[in-house]
Amino acid sequence: MKVKVLYFASLREQLGASAEEIELPAGVRTLAALRAHLRGRGGAWALALAEGKLVRASVNLDMADPATAIKAGDEIGFFPPVTGG
Repeated sequence: MKVKVLYFASLREQLGASAEEIELPAGVRTLAALRAHLRGRGGAWALALAEGKLVRASVNLDMADPATAIKAGDEIGFFPPVTGG
């Protein structure tokens, strides 16, 4: 299952990426699972997406919570709680 993931504001700077397409492993079917999968990359990923760190998310431009299901073709955005214009 492939999804597009976008990173905004300070997350984009910390991770050195603004977007990527990811082929998700079996079992990664929610925003929480995707965040844990990305955190597993270690380094900046583990720091930027650390458990307990406030990071907002959207699925197909709609705000979403960690339990939100994701499916092939979805566009997922991760961003800090406050973004500037």
